[in-house]
Amino acid sequence: MRLSATDIYAFQALGYLATRPAGRWSASETISQATGVARPYLLRVLGMLGNRGIVHSKKGSGGGYALARPAQDISLRDVMRAVDGPVAPLACVSLNWRVSCPDEDRCHVRGSVWEKVRDRLLEVLADVTVEDLAVDARQGVSYDECLGHLLSPRAGPPLTPAEAP
Repeated sequence: MRLSATDIYAFQALGYLATRPAGRWSASETISQATGVARPYLLRVLGMLGNRGIVHSKKGSGGGYALARPAQDISLRDVMRAVDGPVAPLACVSLNWRVSCPDEDRCHVRGSVWEKVRDRLLEVLADVTVEDLAVDARQGVSYDECLGHLLSPRAGPPLTPAEAP
């Protein structure tokens, strides 16, 4: 699993919404200003979260976005699935988007590694909630620095001091 900018933006938006009083709608402009997420991208993220029942939206005057459930009832597993789809490292071990493999019955690594990675990852993501994100939002912690630390698919190991130019 690798985090994406979309994941970080979703975390920021949800952390902000979790700081708002229950039943209070927040305009996308307000969320964008509070989180620093560009409004067009934020609307896409909120749309993904809305499609999976994590946020509700209300059009018109006094409308906006709000959490669909209490923050402590929304796990990061729910969020990651809403934003990225499967969390499993491979389709052959995915619980919800499974694609069978002709070798799965005799593939040792599938059961000894990939199913365990999937299970531990889902367990950890289920234990962390949007309320945890709200703790950071209340303290003014921004995840902007995280954006600069995202790994690219082609990232290699960091250079040792001897290898550095």
